[in-house]
Amino acid sequence: MIPVLTNPSIYEVLLSIQGDFVIKRTTTLSDYYLLYKPFQVLSQFTSTDNKLCLKDIIEVPKDVYPVGRLDYDSEGLLFLTNDTKMNHQLLHPSFEHKRTYWVQVEGNITLEAIEQLTKGVSINVNGIKYQSQPALLSLLEANIAAPERNPPIRFRKNIPTSWAQIELTEGKNRQVRKMFAAVNFPVLRLIRSQIGSFTIKDMQPSDLISLSHQDVQEGFFR
Repeated sequence: MIPVLTNPSIYEVLLSIQGDFVIKRTTTLSDYYLLYKPFQVLSQFTSTDNKLCLKDIIEVPKDVYPVGRLDYDSEGLLFLTNDTKMNHQLLHPSFEHKRTYWVQVEGNITLEAIEQLTKGVSINVNGIKYQSQPALLSLLEANIAAPERNPPIRFRKNIPTSWAQIELTEGKNRQVRKMFAAVNFPVLRLIRSQIGSFTIKDMQPSDLISLSHQDVQEGFFR
């Protein structure tokens, strides 16, 4: 009887000289992880200027690397894998994968600023003026379900803060910070709260979740 394969994309059935059916692995299984990167940790496995990096907080196979990046002073979801095909599928602008951020800013952000950001604003990217793509924005309550940051943001008694959510399908260098600065609301805290359908719900900084290939397909491509 021919064996039934649970994942035919990884295995194939061959007929041996003796007439027996042999299951042969056709591809190498890839590793997939979802990390809640803490504040002030580099999105790489080597340190510069004695800063904390990924190897200081997690252990993964040596060929696993982050897809994309989060700034040293940002926090939230970071996807890691050794599946090289996934890099192009997730990073190339043509695929328009959604990235959602919670943004704490200095001052009470105005509806006018939200409207400007929604339409797109002019920012500097590598010394060249760039008009950001339209984005989805909304105001958030002050008590959002985000873990406490260590260290916390600087408290200034006479200057209020507020939170907004922004959803982008592009990821230029420090883009979110530059966009909010363009409408005169400096960013105090930046959390990537969602990539694809994966969210930081129930996660804490430094939490690492192992994903299956099916999880990744459903989370990013369906």
